[in-house]
Amino acid sequence: MHKARKEIAKAMSSIDVIIEVLDARLPFSSENPLVRSLRKDKPAIKLLNKSDLADPTTTKQWQDYLQQQRNIKALAVSIEQPAQTKQIINIARKLAPGRGTPSKPVRAMILGIPNVGKSTIINTLAGRTIAKAGDEPAVTKRQQVIQLGNDFILSDTPGFLWPKIENPGSGYRLAVTGAIKNTAIEFEDVALFAADYLRNHYGDILVERFKLKELPADDIGTLEAIGRKRGCLRPGGVVDLHRASEILLHDIRAGSLGGISMETPAMIEEELQQLRENSSSKENNIP
Repeated sequence: MHKARKEIAKAMSSIDVIIEVLDARLPFSSENPLVRSLRKDKPAIKLLNKSDLADPTTTKQWQDYLQQQRNIKALAVSIEQPAQTKQIINIARKLAPGRGTPSKPVRAMILGIPNVGKSTIINTLAGRTIAKAGDEPAVTKRQQVIQLGNDFILSDTPGFLWPKIENPGSGYRLAVTGAIKNTAIEFEDVALFAADYLRNHYGDILVERFKLKELPADDIGTLEAIGRKRGCLRPGGVVDLHRASEILLHDIRAGSLGGISMETPAMIEEELQQLRENSSSKENNIP
């Protein structure tokens, strides 16, 4: 991670446009704050990738929210609609006036945290397999330069997370969608977070997907109900919460629940305000 950050910082001065790949289900939590500090005021395209897995209404809210920021263009894309992804090159050209010729090609850098779909986007843009894609974090190991026509150069970078995730909710959401390796998380803890969120925001989808008679009253009840429906039982009829957790998280990551977004702009603003208040209270020694 540290090496990747150093390589990106070194190359940034020669870059015209930043292309940052975000997970459309959690655009804030999948946005690396280190990229913002490295980018400074350079034009950027924020790609809301995997938009086919997200709630379209919430994705539109995020596009509007992101485009209120200076020099930002937000675009929803997915592997299901490669034509949308191919718009990236023309958008980048517009964000880099004076470039886009053989003698002065557009120089773009594509960034994204692990498992956000960056390699798939690169392969779509190139029209062939250049970057290795996978469903586990940290597939891309080193920086590479890709020629897209005679007037566009794309620098690919390894995905990297930042040293400390300040917002606890963001950490959980990243774990839910698979951006954090399974070996680094407690399945039951993350699944309980997911169950609670889905129960409050997409209860009807939970009921339909797992054929529940009614929506359980809390997170543990939801996970137990899923476990019972899917036969995750130990001797004595006790629900195996680990197996139930695996089923729920797998369904979320695979998109089996349909279009679900794990955060909204309003939710994030509220969480950030709470973080600011907590930080202020600590600085002033307020219990």
